[in-house]
Amino acid sequence: MTRTDVDRERYPYRMRDLCEQTGLDRQTIHFYIQQGLVPEGFKTGRNMAYYGPEHLDRIRLIRKLQHERFLPLKAIKAMFDGRDDSFTPEQRTLLADVRPHLAAVVGEGDTETVAVAALLVAHGVTKRELRKMEELGLLTTITQDGELRVAAQDAWMIELWGQLRAAGLSRELGFEVDDIAIYEEAISDLLDRELALLTPRLAHLPGDQAAALVERALPLISSFLVRYHLTKVRNFFAVLD
Repeated sequence: MTRTDVDRERYPYRMRDLCEQTGLDRQTIHFYIQQGLVPEGFKTGRNMAYYGPEHLDRIRLIRKLQHERFLPLKAIKAMFDGRDDSFTPEQRTLLADVRPHLAAVVGEGDTETVAVAALLVAHGVTKRELRKMEELGLLTTITQDGELRVAAQDAWMIELWGQLRAAGLSRELGFEVDDIAIYEEAISDLLDRELALLTPRLAHLPGDQAAALVERALPLISSFLVRYHLTKVRNFFAVLD
């Protein structure tokens, strides 16, 4: 089979077919492909490719994870890349057992949404800044009935950025949403290391017992992070004296 010959049973869809069946525009689907979220199709030319059922299924899964779980694309990409391969089957079972017990601490993944437009106006945040938050994986937006919305449990991110602007971290001084990336990267790395530390030690415990332990410890660890950050800042300036 040459590059211009395509097995239409294997690759029955063109880009317009993917758009029609998913309700997405071609720019969005191309973005998914560029980001490695969806594999490339069978190319027959520079601007022509054909796609299989696996491409359609992957796009639908991405939309489901965005709309039902409000997962940012960065988190979805990590999942597709097999980020949990470092866990044994026993450890993955533990994590699955623990999850439903932690709603009181980390939230239940509420599907309630709020309109983005009102949030942006209320907190003085621009659409450009919102897009950058989404690119960084800080939150995800969805469109419902033609209106851009965000998970209610993620609205604090927009509010906080507005507060940082009001505190003086202005564009004129060079501050942008990109600067939050250092915190996103640090916390993502911290979570990976926490999971690597805890799961081997808790894997032998019943799920409810492990969950109770995490439920007690997680708020304490969060408090430690906030207070120790302030301690590090204080110590830094103390050394200058």
